Amino acid sequence: MNQEIPPLDPHPLSEYVAWAGGRNREPILGVLKDKLPKDPERILEMASGSGMHINYFAPHFEHLHFQPSDKDVEVFDNIKELSGNLGNNNIADPVHLDLTDPQTWFNPGPEKSFAAIFCINIFQVAPISIADGMMKCAAHLLKDDGFLLIYGPFQIEGQFSTDSNKAFHETLSSVGVPEWGLKDVADLKKAAANYGLELKERINMPSNNFSLIFGKI
Repeated sequence: MNQEIPPLDPHPLSEYVAWAGGRNREPILGVLKDKLPKDPERILEMASGSGMHINYFAPHFEHLHFQPSDKDVEVFDNIKELSGNLGNNNIADPVHLDLTDPQTWFNPGPEKSFAAIFCINIFQVAPISIADGMMKCAAHLLKDDGFLLIYGPFQIEGQFSTDSNKAFHETLSSVGVPEWGLKDVADLKKAAANYGLELKERINMPSNNFSLIFGKI
């Protein structure tokens, strides 16, 4: 019997977000196992929310140091509690990072730049304008050979890849929040180009989602 889908609720601590996160974490882990560096490096998660993803991934990469971040400090206790309960010693305390506020973009210094940044399931409930801040921030924080992985459902050049993605977009749009809905990969590519980044790879994922890999040009 299929698990009943909780009511749509984008709050990071909601039952819906927990359900969606539990459904997609294994496929994303598979991509990370292929893409993350084999040597000790620092990895940043943008918009960590409840911390469910970073705490699921970290035990698989004991040689890596993970840095959670979010604009909402109210989720920090949940992230730290998860890390403590799971014994994930390679996860730092979360930091405040607001993609619309460059003053929160800490300066890591060359030796402390991140080898990879990932962000999961944000754009269906965030305005496309956030892409500009995300790309500018990623260009600031990434090593020259680092990458930004963005996971979620997207339109491709104005088209829906499947009928289910179109239906999901219509469901999101029906809520009445202007920024809710599937964004277009073309707009992410345009924002990336403004800051010396380009789409290196588009990986098809289960449930009609994508992993978008951006790197420096």
